[in-house]
Amino acid sequence: MDIKVLGLGCNQCRGLEQTIMEVLTEMQLAASVEHVTDIKEITRYRVMGSPALVINGKVVAVGSVPSRDKLKTMLVQASGKQVGPAK
Repeated sequence: MDIKVLGLGCNQCRGLEQTIMEVLTEMQLAASVEHVTDIKEITRYRVMGSPALVINGKVVAVGSVPSRDKLKTMLVQASGKQVGPAK
């Protein structure tokens, strides 16, 4: 899984990156996480707010930090990992 936090380094950007790392560890999900601060690369995603979150090439959040639960849901869906009891 490829995760990018797009932003120029504000507190929200750093907080989002930290929360992503914590959730990945907690959920035992493997991913590469990159904090993109280069404005030229950020504009390639056509986002107008910061921070922005990109998972596997898809922009999934812009201008706000998703809740921890929302991040868990997004990351599990992107990983294809099954959670919960097997039926």
